[in-house]
Order: sequence, then C-alpha cells, then structure tokens
Amino acid sequence: MIKDKKILINNIYHMLSYAFQTLKQENYKDVSIEPFDEMYDLFAAILSNGIGFQLKHGLYKEYINYQEDLAVVSGKINISETLKKYSAHKKVLSCNFDKFSENNLYNQILKTTVMLLLRNKKVKAEYKDNLKKMMLYFSDVELLNPTSIRWTTIRFQRNNQTYRMLIGICQLIIEGMLITTNAGDYRLASFIDEQRMCRLYEKFILEYYCKHFPELTVTASQIPWCVDDSTMLPAMQSDIHLQKDNTVLIIDAKYYSQTTQFRYDKHTIHSNNLYQIFTYVKNRDYQFENLEHKVSGILLYAKTEDEIQPNNVYQMHGNQITVKTLDLNLPFVDIKKQLDEIVKEHFSL
Repeated sequence: MIKDKKILINNIYHMLSYAFQTLKQENYKDVSIEPFDEMYDLFAAILSNGIGFQLKHGLYKEYINYQEDLAVVSGKINISETLKKYSAHKKVLSCNFDKFSENNLYNQILKTTVMLLLRNKKVKAEYKDNLKKMMLYFSDVELLNPTSIRWTTIRFQRNNQTYRMLIGICQLIIEGMLITTNAGDYRLASFIDEQRMCRLYEKFILEYYCKHFPELTVTASQIPWCVDDSTMLPAMQSDIHLQKDNTVLIIDAKYYSQTTQFRYDKHTIHSNNLYQIFTYVKNRDYQFENLEHKVSGILLYAKTEDEIQPNNVYQMHGNQITVKTLDLNLPFVDIKKQLDEIVKEHFSL
C-alpha cells in the first residue's frame, strides 16, 4: 500500500524537473511547492503555467499551405481544380497560398491535450478554469485525433524550443502514464505505459548525476562489442554510464510493475535484465585490457509494493553486479540520499 500518494505525485514532478530542465525556471516556481492530490492536477498545473508563458511571448506560428476557392487570385492558381469548378459553372479560382498561422501541429497538440484534461473528472475546477481561459487564444487552432499523433516525427528548432517540455508532458498525458485504482493507489496502466515511465525514470537518474556529480563523466553511451565481427549484433545502449579515471559504473534503470519474476514457486531477478547488465559490464571491462581498472554494474529497479524486493550483490567473473531498488515513495531528500550513496560507494567520493 502506498503510504502517501502526495509524496509520489510530487516526486513525479521532481523527476520531470530533471528530465525537462525548463520546469526549473521561475514561471514554474509555484507548481514546485504546491501539493497535489491527483496526478492530472499536476499535469494541468504544468500545462497552465507553460501555456501562459507561451501566450505572453506569442504562440509559435509557421507557414501553413491552404487551398481555397476564391473570387480573386491569392497565391498560385491551381489550374486543374479551377477548370473543374468552371466546368461545374462555379466562377471561382482554386488557389494555393501560404498563411503564417498558429494552426500548426505544436499548438494542435496543446489544444487537444487541454481538451482531454477538461473532460477528466479528476482535474480540479480551478485548473480547468485557467485552461478554459487560455483556450480562447486557440480558437483558430484545430483539434487532432490523439491516436494519430506521430510523436517520433516531431522536431524542434530555435523558434519552438520552448514547446519541447510542453509537448513531452502532452505525450505523457495522451498516452496515459498512470491510472488509479478505486483505493486511490497508482498502478501502471499497460505495458506501453510502463515503457513510458521507464524512459522518464532513466532520464531522471541520468540528469540527476549530470547535475550533482560534475567530477564524474556521465553519459548514456553505447558500449562496443568486443568481438572480431559485430555485423548484425544489436547496439548495446547503456542507460547511465558513470566514469572517473578507470573506474566505471553502468546503471540499468528499470521501472516495472513487478521487480521480480515468479516461476516454479520462486521469486527470481528478471533473467533478461541480468544477462543484459552482465553483457554490458564484461564488454566494457574488456576494453581496458591490461590497465588497472574497475567496472561494476547495477540493476536499479523502482521499488514497488511487492513484499519481496531485490537487494543483492554478486561477484561475477571479477566484476560486481548489484541488484537493488530505489524507493520513489519517500520524500525527495531521501531519494537524493539513495542516489548519492550509490555513487559514493562505487567511487569513494
């Protein structure tokens, strides 16, 4: 049973703050100290502040191509369409023209997401009222079918960088990051939602170490295969790779609804996870060849409500592999302590 879901919700905010550095700006200051009873209240507050910031600086606009039937020429005449109109006794010109408009994909995603929040009964009236007022400025922006949004194709450039975090929040809302049970406890909705939360969890840990441990080299680097021919071998993409001199710690962050697998009346570590971190560590270890070095690995699971939680240290062929959990249901100061202890233990800081 989750002790205090407000703690969990506020910790989600902290995770988002590291994943999206924009949340640490002054215009989100009120959100960071406000207690939230529901996850979607937090999302609504973030969007409300972010959209308010955008409105003060102007909504992003880009040239959108339109085709309309007009009485006078505007842009280029579409000859074939115009002839069809004339053959149908319609004396109009079919024209193609560009219009500098806020009716683009970025604003359409914002409006679509806000409309979903406005229909959500769990969002408080105060957040809905703020969002409704802001939607008056989106009157010329069309709604999208949420399931049709191709998130991987969205690109950002200098003129719309401020939308990056907002679109990320919209994606979490639309794809459904968390749901609640009747008891009010948060549960993962489905496998795709578990994947989404896992990426946020990975990004949070990576950015945390980047910010608080500048003496370490912190990356999410690929580890090369130490083989004669790596043709057709999959890339070994680490979640978090920490290094100081010849000491390396590879962290594989896992956010699952269950931290262990249960087979034959026995709880065991997820076998694929263990094979994966062992492979990462041994291939990274091999790169140092005859140099004095130390390469270790950690499977760092987000703690669940399961009675049995992994907390083991293994010595595997000269390398230390640790399996442990990070309790995200604690106050954030205690989460920081857990993360700091991992680094201090392995790098003697």
